[in-house]
Amino acid sequence: MQTVSSATDPAATADAAVTSDPIADATFTTPVTAEIPAHQFETPYADALRSLAGHDWQRLHVPGHQASAANAPGVAGLVGEAALSIDFPMLFSGVDQETWRLVTPGRITPLMRAQELAAEAWGASRTWFITNGASGGNHVATTVVRALGTELVVQRSVHSSVIDGITHVGLTPHFVTGHVDTGLGSAHGVTAEQVETVLAAHPASAAVYIVSPSYFGAVADIAAIAQVAHAHDVPLIVDESWGSHFGLHPRLPVNAARLGADLIVSSTHKAVGSLTQSAMIQLGSGPHAAALEPLVDRVVRSHQSTSCSALLLASLDEARKNIVTRPELVEEALATAEEIRRRVRADRRFRDATPDILASPDAVTNDPFKIAIDTRGAGITGSDAHYQLLRDHRVYAELSTPSALLLLVGAVSPVDVDRFWDALQALPEAAIEPERPIVLPAPCERAMGLGEAFYSPVEVVPYEEAVGRISADSLAAYPPGVPNVLPGEILSAEVVAFLRATGAAPSGYVRGAADPALATFRVVA
Repeated sequence: MQTVSSATDPAATADAAVTSDPIADATFTTPVTAEIPAHQFETPYADALRSLAGHDWQRLHVPGHQASAANAPGVAGLVGEAALSIDFPMLFSGVDQETWRLVTPGRITPLMRAQELAAEAWGASRTWFITNGASGGNHVATTVVRALGTELVVQRSVHSSVIDGITHVGLTPHFVTGHVDTGLGSAHGVTAEQVETVLAAHPASAAVYIVSPSYFGAVADIAAIAQVAHAHDVPLIVDESWGSHFGLHPRLPVNAARLGADLIVSSTHKAVGSLTQSAMIQLGSGPHAAALEPLVDRVVRSHQSTSCSALLLASLDEARKNIVTRPELVEEALATAEEIRRRVRADRRFRDATPDILASPDAVTNDPFKIAIDTRGAGITGSDAHYQLLRDHRVYAELSTPSALLLLVGAVSPVDVDRFWDALQALPEAAIEPERPIVLPAPCERAMGLGEAFYSPVEVVPYEEAVGRISADSLAAYPPGVPNVLPGEILSAEVVAFLRATGAAPSGYVRGAADPALATFRVVA
């Protein structure tokens, strides 16, 4: 395997000038170690866009701004003139389509090459770039399952997009209920033993669908769960949205593609740093992966927009290169995350909740870039801390519960620790410890099938009248987006009260609600 020596002459690694060939051999701009393959320094798709932008085009095609900042000053002010110049449409010959295969058999386009490099980096057998987020990736994955059968074993605390996908394609879910930390107010994952129990009870299931890591960073035993799924001759699908950085550095957990999963959804923007709404779908190393490939490819094409953003695709290419070839950034980010934890552990008011996460029965390790801070002894709720950090200090945390504050450190983005710590220490302390009702509502009773309820006639009723009625919606307190009630389930008083309290919180939002204030609910007529 070719590598670039750390002794490479910097002058020889300067950026190449724009050429007429969009897939000209790449050059390298960063000194590298012998361990990093030279081709991982390539960004073939991003470079192809830059090459195209270097020509004097008369643009008579979409998008309507046609790369003119003068014609679209507001848009240019948002993203910059350079972004407009590389905002090319799909179907550009030789950039994202396979037209050159007709002339030069075996030659691949820059987009195809960029996806190959990503597959190599994550240890996947194949990777697809997608521009409708991991939510779109979950829709792809559930559609793939429908081609295999009509039932599946699925973690109850999946993202609401998985439930949407299950509903749309008419699957029957058999739920595995994961661990819930009622102290922190967080949902974690499932164990191999739990998956075995549900699979054995529902042998017609066509796949197993789980989430790892959890929003709070608990990492499930993917290898053991994969063994269970494969022993039942079904594929394992993993929503690894919160672990897109896994497997890319020795100090990070191993990723699902390398641990036996067959299909993986990866939300690359969350930790690796591509643009928001960019994501990847990966085929893993499981025994069902190869057989799934043609089906996944067809489903991706049917779900992906025919006008997908070149900017989003290019950001995936650049983000992959950045994290793979700059391990020192990951080290620096890890150091800042650990420094925050060290200060929390030594603090009088706040507590590092990492031991709580590792104590979860499903957790074999944790994501070091998720920092859970227990506020139960701090004289302030996690929700109030979240709001006051935002309002008074312009410090924007990822998530809060009544008892915890959750921080996300980007895998390539070291943090200004002092700024955060000064803001945290400035939070007021109440004389009396505030009450913390940290009880997540129990699942609701099912009365109808998901699809039957979703496609039924509906009516909107006041929240008082919604209790005891059948929900037409999937409603999820967001973040983390885990559905609290599903279509076809009977709305309980507990769930209605929980969702209304979430919607009333300063940072609260309930995905799927017809009314943001949750004064009304949409129910089956």
